[in-house]
Amino acid sequence: MSNLPNALTLSRIFLVPLFIAALVQHNLQISWDGHVIVANDFLALIIFLASAVTDLLDGYLARRWKQVTTVGTLLDPIADKLLISAALVSLVEMRLLPGWMVILIISREFAVTGLRGIAAAEGYTIKAGDVGKWKMVFQVIGVALVMMSIRWPALRPYAMTAMWAVVIFGVWSAADYLRRFWRKVDDSIKLRRRNELLTMERAKRRIERAERIEKKKERRASSVAASETRD
Repeated sequence: MSNLPNALTLSRIFLVPLFIAALVQHNLQISWDGHVIVANDFLALIIFLASAVTDLLDGYLARRWKQVTTVGTLLDPIADKLLISAALVSLVEMRLLPGWMVILIISREFAVTGLRGIAAAEGYTIKAGDVGKWKMVFQVIGVALVMMSIRWPALRPYAMTAMWAVVIFGVWSAADYLRRFWRKVDDSIKLRRRNELLTMERAKRRIERAERIEKKKERRASSVAASETRD
């Protein structure tokens, strides 16, 4: 687990509490000599964008350096969902986003994760499609714009437009995941059922063959016994 891509993924997880504190604690600020250098909203925005960059960087480095590990594969989506969920829930608490929108986005994330987990158990990997990637792009842009609208209210319409794009692309990509999941898993179940039936048929034939052989042996033994009796 001690490689740079995994370290970046872990850093994204550890940054989540600091991000929440910076976003919701209005009196949190970094100052020097009595002057405010970074206010809480800017600090939260910096942490969020830095985490988004590490999300792109860790996967790229893992593939380029051939350091893809099981731990990294498991932790990466967890880190992503922790960060996004924390950001969305915090923005709802600050009354910057409607609750129904956040519930829909987070529910979509867990539903897709569940589908991918079931598919993985069947031996299939459902990769993110283009629609899902666009959802991620709008998600980062939308959350960043919502946070920026705290200081610049004029950005609010653009922020909500981006969040609506997240909802639309999220539902669209979830439907695409479900379609690919159903096709792959349904085919897998049919193939497994067919193999089970073939196995049962072979076992039945072996039993019947063994029974025929046993009956032949019994008849042969009976014939031998009858001959010996006549003799």
